[in-house]
Amino acid sequence: MGRALRAALGLTGLALAAHAAPALTSIGPLRKRLLPHLAGVGDPGHIALTFDDGPDPASTPAFLTVLDKHQAKATFFLLGQMLWAAPELGRDLVEAGHEVAVHGWDHRPTLIRGPRAIYNDLARATDLIAAVTGQTPRWYRPPYGVLSTSTLIAARRLDLTPVLWTNWGRDWQRDATPQIVLATLTRNMDGGATVLLHDSDCTSAPGSWRNTLGALPAILEEVHARGLSIGPLRDHHHSPHTP
Repeated sequence: MGRALRAALGLTGLALAAHAAPALTSIGPLRKRLLPHLAGVGDPGHIALTFDDGPDPASTPAFLTVLDKHQAKATFFLLGQMLWAAPELGRDLVEAGHEVAVHGWDHRPTLIRGPRAIYNDLARATDLIAAVTGQTPRWYRPPYGVLSTSTLIAARRLDLTPVLWTNWGRDWQRDATPQIVLATLTRNMDGGATVLLHDSDCTSAPGSWRNTLGALPAILEEVHARGLSIGPLRDHHHSPHTP
């Protein structure tokens, strides 16, 4: 192998490593310890409730009903293609007092996409959310929780703050049940956590949202039993509990 070719391959390897380096933040314990803001650690008296992958006409309205019954608000990370298909649901979310955020246009891994494609994806989703709901998104969560350098650059250009999670219910899995979702989500859940659930099964096991919905009342009750408040990310860093 010639020296020039070896040098070119070396530079390519370095470029790929730089592109993928932020993906290390997908490791939950590492993220929570070293990058608590990215992990969603906030007010110790508050839990941030977030949902990914909607809005979905088959499931999101049922979540709105439960949240309304419990007088709870949440942040919904929307997929642009789902909102495009059901714009009225996006408006319903905001009218009910919930916060909307960006999950991208479609649910594709960012590591296999180039800078231009990533920016266009985020910009398209951000613009649609703002136009449909009248609410300018503040937060961004990448599909699968995997960031790349290009993703971070695109988010900064669009004035979006990336945020992942500290606890999840693994509610997308085929073998999940409401009891498993509750136990998984609340295990090691401290005040200040950001929890991840899904209000759609568009990227999950078919019907998995029913397990999430079944667990939701118990999750809300558990949070209140611990003396914590629960709500959207917009309240997670600027609440009366924050010093």
